[in-house]
Parts: sequence; structure tokens; C-alpha cells
Amino acid sequence: VQLQASGGGLVQAGGSLRLSCAASRDISSIWRMGWYRQAPGKQREFVAVITTDGKTNYADSVKGRFTISRDNANNMVYLQMNSLEPEDTAVYYCGARRLPTVAIIDYWGQGTQVTVSS
Repeated sequence: VQLQASGGGLVQAGGSLRLSCAASRDISSIWRMGWYRQAPGKQREFVAVITTDGKTNYADSVKGRFTISRDNANNMVYLQMNSLEPEDTAVYYCGARRLPTVAIIDYWGQGTQVTVSS
């Protein structure tokens, strides 16, 4: 599966952005789709994930501000980001984990840059 992330940009603190991740094929059987981010000088970190049955999980730092969703019919995953903070500045990546029994991210998309100015 190839993943293409888009929707990043420059926004002021308090603003919103919607990231999109387009998959090259059917994602309905992929157990978990997610968003991850990497800020300069830091390791890549988990942001949000959603499973095939719609269960979501968020990093504490984004709870209440970000919402992940998936559209299996159109092979898309979204991340709605509201109340953005300068600390959210990072390259955002979408990732796909095929199986719950194998703890690896099987597919990664290229990143999209999100920059939040204060």
C-alpha cells in the first residue's frame, strides 16, 4: 500500500488544519491507520490511531483538539487539527498497521509539514 499525506501548511496558533492520507488500495482490511509526527531534533511520535471498528486513541498532548477518521470506501484517513499550538509544529506522517498481532507499522507515507506560528 502506498500512502500519500497532504494538507499541511503554515497556520497561526489557535488555527485549524485538516490532514488527508490517500491510500493506493483498499484499506478496509488494514487493522489500524494512524498519524505520527516528528519535530526537528526529536524522535517520531504517535499522534492518533483508528482501527477497522472505529476505535480511536490519541496522544495526551492532542486529546480534545485533534480528531482522526477513516473513510474505507474512498481509502482515506483524515486528521482534523483544531486549536493548534506552536508545539504541534512537525512533519506529520500517516502509517498503516495491518495486524493487531504484529506490532510494526507496515506502511508509511511521506510526510507533510505543519508549522504553527505563535
